[in-house]
Amino acid sequence: MKKELYKIGIIGFGHMHINDVAKHFVDHPRTQIVACCDLPPAVPEIRVAPYTRAWNLQHAVENFGNPKVYTDYRQMLKEEDLDLAIVTTEVVNHRKVVIDCLRAGVGVSIEKPMAMNLSDALAMVREAEETHSLLFVNWPVAWSAAAYKLKELADSGVIGKILEMKYRTGHSGPLGPGAKHAGVSETAQPMTGYERAQTWWHQARMGGGAMLDYCCYGSLLSHWYIPQPAVAVMGLRANLDSQYGDADDNAAMIVRFPNAIALLEGTWSTFHHGIPCGPVLYGSKGTLVENWDAIKVFPAEGEAYDVPVEPLAEAWKDVACAYVTHMDTRQPLPLPLDMYFNLEAMAILDAGIRSAESGRMELIQNRAWNIG
Repeated sequence: MKKELYKIGIIGFGHMHINDVAKHFVDHPRTQIVACCDLPPAVPEIRVAPYTRAWNLQHAVENFGNPKVYTDYRQMLKEEDLDLAIVTTEVVNHRKVVIDCLRAGVGVSIEKPMAMNLSDALAMVREAEETHSLLFVNWPVAWSAAAYKLKELADSGVIGKILEMKYRTGHSGPLGPGAKHAGVSETAQPMTGYERAQTWWHQARMGGGAMLDYCCYGSLLSHWYIPQPAVAVMGLRANLDSQYGDADDNAAMIVRFPNAIALLEGTWSTFHHGIPCGPVLYGSKGTLVENWDAIKVFPAEGEAYDVPVEPLAEAWKDVACAYVTHMDTRQPLPLPLDMYFNLEAMAILDAGIRSAESGRMELIQNRAWNIG
C-alpha cells in the first residue's frame, strides 16, 4: 500500500555501508529513519575510529535525524511501526535477524553478501514466501549506471557469445590503511593489527574475509552477464598479510558455465585492486571493458570505441528511490536486488566457499534444486 511516509529502522552497525545506505533514506523526502539498534559483538571492539561499529552508530545518531536507539532489535520490531529494516549486521547474523523481521511483518533490505551460505539464504527466502514479505539484497553495484550499460551491450550481441568474464576488486581492507567508504568524508585511521583483529571483519566465524566480502560481487555479476546457469566452482582463500585475524584477505574463484568461464578475485591487501575498475567480458567477436563513465568496445575488427553511460533514471538511482518506487507502483526492483536472483548468485559463492575448504571443484546447487 502506498504511503506518504515510509518508516525505516536500522539493525546492525558492524558494516560501514550503513553510512551510505542510510544517507539515501535520510535524503529521500518520503522515508524517515525512526529507530536503530546494534547487535552486541561476539568479540568487543577496543577502538572507536571511522568505520568501527561504535563510530558508525554515533554517526547515525548525529546525522540520520536522531532516531531512537534500542538495545534489543526485537523490542524495536515490537514497538515501532516499521515498513523496512536495513540489516547491516555481521554476515553470520543475517539469517536470524532477517527471519525475525519478516515474522514481525517488516520488509528487509540486506546488505551484501546475502548470507554466510546457501542454506541460510534459502531459509530467508522461504520465510519471505511464507510471510508474503518484501526481501531484497542491496549492492553498491546495483546503483552503477555502467553496470547496466555493460549488460545491455553484452545482451545486444555486439561482442558475440560471451566466453569469459574477469573481475577483480578490493582495497587495503575494510579498516585498512587509507580505506575510504561511501557516505562519509572520513578515511580509516591507522589501527594496529590487534585492534583490527577484534572487529568481525577479521573473524571467519562471523562472516569476515575477502571471499565473502568481494567474491560475492563477482558471483552476482557473472550470473548477470553470462546468460547460462553456472555449473561448478574452484575456490581458493588465503591470509597473506592479515595474520592477526583468521579470515582470508585474498580469494579467487573460477566459475564454470556450460559454455563460458568467469575468473573472480577479491583482495584486502592491495591498494590498486584492478585496472580497469569493472568487469571485462570477452566474447567471440570482441571485448567489453567497463570504466565507470563509458564502456570500451574492442571489436574483433576495426578500431576500439567508447559507448557513453547515461545516468540512471531518478526513480531508480539509489536504494531509497528504488524502494519508494517499488512500494508506490509495485514495479519490480532492479534485478540485482531480487531475492531469487540473489539465490543463484549465492549458490555460486557457496560453491566457491565449499571448494576453498575441500580443495576440489564443487558443484553449484542452483535454485531449481531447492525452491518448490
